[in-house]
Amino acid sequence: MVNDDDLALDDPVGQSLGGRHAHLARRLGRAATYVADVATFSAVSTGPDAGEWADLAGLLGPGALADMFSCPAVPPPDWEPVFSLEGRQLIWPGRGRPGHPRAEPDSHVLELGADSTPEMLDLVARTQPGPFWPRTHELGTYLGIRVNGTLVAMAGERLRPPGWTEISAVCTAPEARGRGHAARLVSALAARIVARGERPFLHVAETNTGAIALYERLGFKTRKQVTFRGFRTPCTRNQQQPTGEGHTGQ
Repeated sequence: MVNDDDLALDDPVGQSLGGRHAHLARRLGRAATYVADVATFSAVSTGPDAGEWADLAGLLGPGALADMFSCPAVPPPDWEPVFSLEGRQLIWPGRGRPGHPRAEPDSHVLELGADSTPEMLDLVARTQPGPFWPRTHELGTYLGIRVNGTLVAMAGERLRPPGWTEISAVCTAPEARGRGHAARLVSALAARIVARGERPFLHVAETNTGAIALYERLGFKTRKQVTFRGFRTPCTRNQQQPTGEGHTGQ
C-alpha cells in the first residue's frame, strides 16, 4: 500500500525532526534526536556511514539509548542491541473523501495541557502504551477523558512528517476499559487532523491484536510492516560532543 504520497512515512522521525519538530531537535552533523524529556527517538540519513553513527553517538553520549524507531539502517557492531519489536504502520487511506473520519461533539473529550502532565505520566505508567516523557505533550495535541475528575483515557499527536500526523499514546485505565474511550479519542484526533488538511497515521506492535482490530474498525489500513529497534551507544570517551547548532528547543 506504499505510494509516492506516503514516502515521508518511510522516515517519520527524521522527517519530523527536520520539519515541524525542528524546534525540538538536537543535531550533530547529519544525526538528530529530540531534546531531553520530549522523546528518545533518533534519526540518521538513509545511508549512514561510520562518521554519521559517530555523530549520533556523540550527540547522545557514551552508553546511551539510541531509539532508532523504524529506521532500517544497522549501526556499527560495537553498538549493543537493546530491543527489537515487530510492528506495523497504519494510515488513514483517503484525504478526507470518501470516508472522512467524523467525531460528534463530545463534552467528555477534553484537551490536555501542561498542567495535566502528572496525570498523563501516571496513566502511562499504569497502562504502558509506549514511550512518554514529561515534555512529550509538546509534540502536538493530547486529548483525554475524565470520569469523576480522574483522567482515565488519553491519546495524542506524536510524529509529524510533512502532510501527516501520528496518533500515539492511546491508553485507557484498566478500570475504564470496554467503554469505547479509545475509539472516541482516536476518532476525535483523526477528525482534527483531516480537518486541517493532513492525514493521520499510527504505529502498533504486531502482538497488540486488540488495538489493530480497533484501528481497522475505525478505517485505518496497514501500509507496511516495521521493526522498532533500539541500541546502546559505545561506552568510549573520545566521542565528539554536540555543539548545539540547530538546537532551538531550549
